Amino acid sequence: MIKSMDKRIYIFQGDSLLLPNETPDNQMDIGLPYETSKLFNNTDIFEIPSLNDSGSLITGASVPFDAILPANWKTIPVRQILSIYTISGSGRSLENMMRACHIARWRIDSRYCGTCGDKYNDVPMQAQRLCPSCGRMEFPRICPAVIVAITNDENKMLLAHNKTFKGRVYSHISGYNEAGETLEETVAREIKEEINISVKNIEYFMSQPWPFPNSLMVGFKAEYLSGEIKPDGAEIEDAKWFTKDNLPELPREGSLSRILINNWIQGKL
Repeated sequence: MIKSMDKRIYIFQGDSLLLPNETPDNQMDIGLPYETSKLFNNTDIFEIPSLNDSGSLITGASVPFDAILPANWKTIPVRQILSIYTISGSGRSLENMMRACHIARWRIDSRYCGTCGDKYNDVPMQAQRLCPSCGRMEFPRICPAVIVAITNDENKMLLAHNKTFKGRVYSHISGYNEAGETLEETVAREIKEEINISVKNIEYFMSQPWPFPNSLMVGFKAEYLSGEIKPDGAEIEDAKWFTKDNLPELPREGSLSRILINNWIQGKL
C-alpha cells in the first residue's frame, strides 16, 4: 500500500486545479503531496483506478466553490493547462488529471439517488456509487459530442463563430449526440441546423475526453456537398471558408478543435 507521504493528489475547485503559486508549468499535471489536502475543510476525497496502470489508483479531491485558498495558492483552469500540455502525446499524468477532474465534478452532481432520493454510498476505490435503499448503481456520466472539420475542393476549411466563444474565436461546428442517433447522423444534422449546408464523406478522426463537465468529444472530418452557408443566428453568428494563410483567431492549443485545425494545416487531415 502506498504511504500517505508518497501519494499524490489532484485538488479541484470546479473546473480549476488548485496549486501553490510556485508550481512550475511542467509539474502542474503530476498532482500534489497528499498531505496538502489537509489545508482545506469539507473536502471530498476519492480514489479511483487508473485506466493505464494496472492496479494503480488516482487520488483526487474537490473543495467547495466558496472555499478560501491558502496564502500563495492559485486556481488554474484545466482548459488552460491543456493549452500547455496538449492531449496529443501528453503522457499519463495529464490523462490521470483529466480523469480525476471528470470524477470530481460527477461526484458533486451525484450525491443522491435519482430513483428514491436517498444519499448514495461510495463503492470503495471505484468510479461507482450505490444507493443503500433501492440498490440503484450510479456511474460517471459521459455525454458524447461531435466536432467536425469541414473542407471543400478548394482546400479551404469552414470555421464558425459561436455566440459563446470568447473574443472573435472561430472553430468547428459541434453538438451533442441525441438519443437514437448515430454519431455520423449527429454530424450531418448539426451542420445542417447551424449553417444550412450538407456534407459528404463523413469520417472519424480522433476523440478526446472533455470533462467540462462530462463530455467525450468525437472528432470527424467531412467534405462540403451542397448548400449556401447561412448561420442559424441562435448559436452561430458567422461562418465562412478560410485558407491556411488567412486564418482567424483560433481555439487554444490542446483542444480537439485546435488539433483538427493543426492537422489540416500540416496536410494530415
